[in-house]
Amino acid sequence: MKKVAKRSVKKRRAEPLSRERISELHREHRGRIRARLQEFAAVPADEYFYECVYCLMTPQSSAVNASKAEHVLRQLDFRNTAIDPEPILHSEDYYIRFHKTKTKHLLAFKENYSSILHELTNGNSDIELREWLVRNVKGLGWKEASHFLRNIGRRDLAILDRHILRNLARAGILKGLPPTLTAKQYLAIEKKFLAFAEAIGIPMDELDLLFWSMETGEIRK
Repeated sequence: MKKVAKRSVKKRRAEPLSRERISELHREHRGRIRARLQEFAAVPADEYFYECVYCLMTPQSSAVNASKAEHVLRQLDFRNTAIDPEPILHSEDYYIRFHKTKTKHLLAFKENYSSILHELTNGNSDIELREWLVRNVKGLGWKEASHFLRNIGRRDLAILDRHILRNLARAGILKGLPPTLTAKQYLAIEKKFLAFAEAIGIPMDELDLLFWSMETGEIRK
């Protein structure tokens, strides 16, 4: 019987992303990007609850599914009604991974929301507020807390998901994708990202949305 030679499988390497290309793409999309950031800045305080509900559901789940589940919870008035969110998160139409754990996080968030809202509106700096959220809201890590705060108009906080990290590596800011992110690593990469943004004259928040849209084709929240 004829032996079939084994073919080696090489990982496809992402093409480098030059500063010139980044600037070109930014010029092309900056109108939409800035309009989106203005929408975030205009989010009223009475919307903070559901913005955080959305971010509590996004880890390792589709952003589209999280948005759909948030919409259903909003329609059911989850904030003011005693309902169990688990069946909603477990729906086949917009399945949220780790729905049991995230249900616990959502219920704890709801129970403690009055104190959380106080922190969100008492004048803390963005950096101080993010650290408080990470320490006090179960389910919000550094990425999710940054995501939530960006979605309510806070600035200069990196949302280091796989899309952003991949493009930071393509741009030469990172040597590769870190397998995990400790708090120390997260803040170190954020510092590099901010320095790179300043060097090329594009705000980090705009670069974040640009990198995201390059991966997904959308400028989502």
